[in-house]
Amino acid sequence: MNPLDANRLHLTRRSLFGKTALGIGGAALGGLLTREGFAMQQPDVMAPALPHFVPKAKRVIYLLQNGAPSHVDLYDHKPMLKKMHSTQIPDSIVAGKRFSTMTGGQTARPVLGEISNFSRHGHSGATVSDFLPHTAAIADELCFIKSLHTTQVNHAPAVTFFMTGSEQAGRPAIGSWLSYGLGSDSEDMPAFVVMTSRDKEASCGQIFYDFYWGSGFLPSKYQGVKFRGSGDPVLYLSNPDGMSRAVKRTILDGIAGLNEMKLQDFGDPEIATRIAQYEMAYKMQTSVPELTDFSDEPQHILDMYGPDVKRQGSYAYNCLMARRLAERGVRFVQLMHAGWDQHRNLNTQLKIQCTDTDAPSAALVKDLKQRGLLEDTLVIWGGEFGRTPFLQGKIEDTKQWGRDHHPYAFTIWMAGGGVKPGMTYGESDEFGFSVAKDGVHVHDFQATLMHLLGIDHERFTFRFQGRQFRLTDVHGSVVKPVLA
Repeated sequence: MNPLDANRLHLTRRSLFGKTALGIGGAALGGLLTREGFAMQQPDVMAPALPHFVPKAKRVIYLLQNGAPSHVDLYDHKPMLKKMHSTQIPDSIVAGKRFSTMTGGQTARPVLGEISNFSRHGHSGATVSDFLPHTAAIADELCFIKSLHTTQVNHAPAVTFFMTGSEQAGRPAIGSWLSYGLGSDSEDMPAFVVMTSRDKEASCGQIFYDFYWGSGFLPSKYQGVKFRGSGDPVLYLSNPDGMSRAVKRTILDGIAGLNEMKLQDFGDPEIATRIAQYEMAYKMQTSVPELTDFSDEPQHILDMYGPDVKRQGSYAYNCLMARRLAERGVRFVQLMHAGWDQHRNLNTQLKIQCTDTDAPSAALVKDLKQRGLLEDTLVIWGGEFGRTPFLQGKIEDTKQWGRDHHPYAFTIWMAGGGVKPGMTYGESDEFGFSVAKDGVHVHDFQATLMHLLGIDHERFTFRFQGRQFRLTDVHGSVVKPVLA
């Protein structure tokens, strides 16, 4: 028998796929290498050439307010709510709408007037609650979108929709898409960093699921790196007692050599991921302690972020960390804060939440601006949906006033990174219930975010299971009026 034919007969399916993928694996590994070894995280060699056009923003800091802030108490002033306080909301407004199980069977839906006072601020005249005085003071830096709407009425699928473009877990997060397509400007930090915090009172049970920052079907090296809120920010970075950095370097070189041999044999991109992540962890042994050392921060900067700024794991601490990460070239910082789910404690917990988050959020914007970073850093503040204009519970039980989940119209704000400052886009109706003008769907929001980073969301795709996937699925249009 011809030796070539004999060889083909003995070629297993596993061996065939392993060897034919070798070129891809080698190219992926080559994309990780520079003159210094593994210095820079480059865009994936298999990704489309990005950016598609000149970007306005180089990086994103997303301040996700998990649990859903009440838009009608904080930003979207509706005099009709006070006028009709305690009376039944018209059936024509709520007919056919879906709510969570907490009010799904509630027949009495009395209108609840806002529990805070509103004032106009800045040259833009933006309406902001007196619960948010620091945010109000920077109103002219902000672009408010008051017509956002989504399809989900429960927290996990709604957050997943915002962060991945799908209500079901398993798709890549926004930060994963960006690190895959754009790489990182940092030599010793991940491209995608996640931090979480929650209200001190632990008033709601929102869980931070790992798939909120997962890489989905993209290689796992693009998933977010979570910085912990206590102890070492990243586990297992420290060397064991008695191990010097030189010894650690020798060990890593040996492991990398073995992994490269396996990569040559099988071409598995996850082996390339393992090589890259070992190297990143080695560099983070030096960069992370320096990152978390606030001793070089002037006292007036610390004061601006508020009294919690030095408490590891607090929202204020994470906001300052976000600015320091942005300075060091991190592409996407996903900062998630829980505690906004006020079903039975609106009269008490909403103001506490605002007190804890208002100054740090505003300080981050001001801090970025005075350092010249706001111009190319997009800051986003918002939840996964809003809260109902009607009451959850009984009107006479003021201690347990609350609002249910509300996906039909709510407010977010953005700053820097190529958005128009000092403007408000879109409107809700007189009850703050439905979009009345210039609606913005979640996919529209995501398309606009990508556009600001120089990416055409329709062209930036990844082939998986026989079809091209994108962050915005098959929907979404750029909201051009908010672009500077």
